[in-house]
Parts: sequence; structure tokens; C-alpha cells
Amino acid sequence: MALGFFSRLKAGLTRSTTKLTTGITDTFTKRKLDDFALEELEELLIGADLGPTVAAKVIRAFRRARFGQDVTPPEIRAALADEIAKILAPVAQPLTIDETRKPFVILMVGVNGTGKTTTIGKLAQSYADAGHKPMMVAGDTFRAAAVEQLQIWAERARVPIVTGPQDADPAGLAFDAMVRASREGADILLIDTAGRLHNKAALMEELRKIIRVIRKRDDTAPHAILLTLDATTGQNALTQVKTFKEMVDLTGLIVTKLDGSARAGVVVALAESSALPIHAIGVGEQAADLRPFSATDFARALTGADADPGPPA
Repeated sequence: MALGFFSRLKAGLTRSTTKLTTGITDTFTKRKLDDFALEELEELLIGADLGPTVAAKVIRAFRRARFGQDVTPPEIRAALADEIAKILAPVAQPLTIDETRKPFVILMVGVNGTGKTTTIGKLAQSYADAGHKPMMVAGDTFRAAAVEQLQIWAERARVPIVTGPQDADPAGLAFDAMVRASREGADILLIDTAGRLHNKAALMEELRKIIRVIRKRDDTAPHAILLTLDATTGQNALTQVKTFKEMVDLTGLIVTKLDGSARAGVVVALAESSALPIHAIGVGEQAADLRPFSATDFARALTGADADPGPPA
């Protein structure tokens, strides 16, 4: 991970990191890792949005390895980073594009306001920069702002976009995009969708219809269904994963808005509870601010442990 991005990641986790590091310093200055200290640490982890399951898992590891020892805050932060990295490592998986699928169809889902549309634009630009031929579909046809936002990204990245009239059928638009992508040689198709959870039944049917219709063109599509989550919502992200898993077969997650207000501990809770791959994280508005998820870098940034971010890109 490039130095600049690691610095932005650390800055983005400020809220969560400060909460943890301050608590650790207050708890572990010249103190043994006894039952009382472990109880306080567990409360700190829960308060930092890692959740009770992760907190209990970390405490068990600390009890096995360090119980009764004198510990310093830096030692606790480093050990905590190692334990969190172990939890995150299985889900830190980049999204692999199967180049035998043309186009490789990515269906993007998520609640409105999570950064889904912006994430699609960032992905399209990154794929174009890497030599792919992406195409976008403005499938949230009921929200003019979403269509306009995606058109701006399309122009910026010089990526073709498929749009329709206001309130057009998203499934029909997706099918037309499949046809156009094949005709124009696009190798990645990114489909935006609505995220109106206030009407869950209607949204569920809309998403399922999109999938049914595009499978008339390619029975293996979509090849990835990615849920975008807003890190500032904390534990509510867990509920969103559960809700969307009931609607569609999610294949992976992208966590956005890891800025100074993020409740970043929820990323660890997500890794533990859903086991879905976390493909990427976003720390800002620029395309370069969306990067593949690194378990080690995230864990060390979250806990305030020293990190070697590697040479500049």
C-alpha cells in the first residue's frame, strides 16, 4: 500500500483509533494483564465497534499468551493489531476479473447514501487505467442525481455509460447494456442499482428481476454481486449485510467513507460475522482513494500500532 494512501487510511480511522489508544494507555500503563485489565480491554473493543464476538475472541487470545504479564500500551497495541489482522486476513481478497467472461458483470447493491454510485465510478476509472474496457449502467433510474453522478464519472474516466429515461425499467436497461457491451467489446460491465430499503419487498423483486433478465443473455451473470457499506454507520452495517444477503447472493463487500468520522471497528465485526470477502476500502472522493483491502495495514492503522507502509508508489 502506497505511503500516501496509508497516511490517509490512518487519518480516516482517527475516531476509532483515538478511542482505542486512549483507552489502552489509560488502562495498561504499568499494569499486569490480569482479569480486571482484560475486562476493561474487552469493553474498549466493544465500544470501538468491533462487537462482542470479536472482543471475546481477542481476549481469549490475550489470556492464553500474555495473562499475568506486565504490559505496556505499545505492546498491547502491537499484540491487538496482530490479533485483528488474523481475523481480517481470510476476507482480505481482491476482486478477480475472470477474463473468460466477456463482459464480466458486476452488480453493485447497497443502501442509498453509502457511496455506491461513487464507488462504481472509481472502479470504472481504475479498470480503465489498468487497460480494461469497462462500461457502466446507470440502473438507479428513479434517482436523477445518481444518473447524473455516474455520467460525470463516465466523462472523467472516458468510459461508456448506458442510461435510460427517468423511471425506466432497470432490468431492461441492464439487458440492453449486456447487448451493447458485447457489441462494443467491453470486458467489464458495472451495473448500479437502487437502494431503497424503506420498501424492502419492492427492492428485492427489482434486484431479482435484474438478475433474471441479464441471465437471459448470459446464464452465468452476474459474476460478482458487491455490497457497498458506509463505515460511519457502525453496527448498522451488519444489519445491511444480513438484509441484502436475503435478497441476493452477495459475493463481496466494499467499505466506504473511512474518514475521520468512521466507526471503523465494524470492519472487523464484518469479517468475523459474514466471512464475505472485503475487496476494497475507500478513504476519500478521488479514484485513487479506493484501494484493495490490506488486513495488516488496516489492523495497524486501527490500533495505532507502528506500521511499515512500504515504499512510495
